[in-house]
Amino acid sequence: MPDWLLPLLVPLVAMLAGALLAGAIALAARPRGGGEGMLLLAERMEALSDRLDTAVAAQNERLSRALAESADRTQDSARRIHERLAVIDAARANIEALGGQVTTLAQILGNKQARGAFGEVQLRDMLADRLPADGWAWQHTLANGTRCDALIRLPFPPGPIAVDSKFPLEAWQALRRAQDDHARSQAERRLAADIRRHVDDVARKYICPGETAEGALVFLPSEALHADLHALFGALVQDAARKGVYLVSPGTLWAVLGAMRALMRDVRLRAEAQQLRREVARLAAETERLDQRVANLKRHFAEMQADVQQIEITAQRITAAGARIEAVEMDPPATPAPPARAAE
Repeated sequence: MPDWLLPLLVPLVAMLAGALLAGAIALAARPRGGGEGMLLLAERMEALSDRLDTAVAAQNERLSRALAESADRTQDSARRIHERLAVIDAARANIEALGGQVTTLAQILGNKQARGAFGEVQLRDMLADRLPADGWAWQHTLANGTRCDALIRLPFPPGPIAVDSKFPLEAWQALRRAQDDHARSQAERRLAADIRRHVDDVARKYICPGETAEGALVFLPSEALHADLHALFGALVQDAARKGVYLVSPGTLWAVLGAMRALMRDVRLRAEAQQLRREVARLAAETERLDQRVANLKRHFAEMQADVQQIEITAQRITAAGARIEAVEMDPPATPAPPARAAE
């Protein structure tokens, strides 16, 4: 029997038991025999049966209502359970996918060549996202024959900056896996030696006076590695900075690239401003030349007007002379007399 049904049946059973006990007591109080007692007992039993039917009907109604409410609560609980199971299934799928990605990342970081390729891809994506296409070069070969992973083309000063992405991680991984103080001490000494050796190589290969800036960047593909190096080997990090080699993580490189992009934009704006200044100076010279030519044209136009006036004056004089010539009356020519005859 369900636990929730027991509280509903207990009052009904108690009522039935009480009614039967009352009828038995009344029957026992009457003298035995006689039809009147039997009739009275039958009436009492009938009334008891009616009350019992009414109580049972009411109890059935309450029981039905309780069962309906319980069914609704059960359905609502089942619906919430299904929703939570769906959320749990989605979270489990995400956790499984994340676990696969973590396993893949661990495999990548465990393989030296794959780790180097992973760092290069991450570095290249950040450069392509933060800098203009003409602001950096990939796998650039310097004048000393060394090929750096990337060269950020900054103007002098400070000049182009070489970036390296092949930092040795084996000693750092051994340090994180160390189980006791002895293994940890050995891993720290090995990591310090690897840092010093790599910094010297970068300073010797990637810093070329007159060709690059006085510093170079070493890209660390892990924020945890960057934090451990500054926490455990602060002196080595400062010594690397004095040599012009700066260790950057994805977060710090993002900020550095933002500053470099602002510098490139400022240089480009200054160059464009100088170009505009030259164009304005050239335009001013052309304007001055235009003023001179307009003045010359005005002078020539004034001289032309004077010449036209002189021409008009000469034309008027010619016209007047022609009129005078036409007004002059010329006599007809005299006929010569015939010669006289000689006297006969």
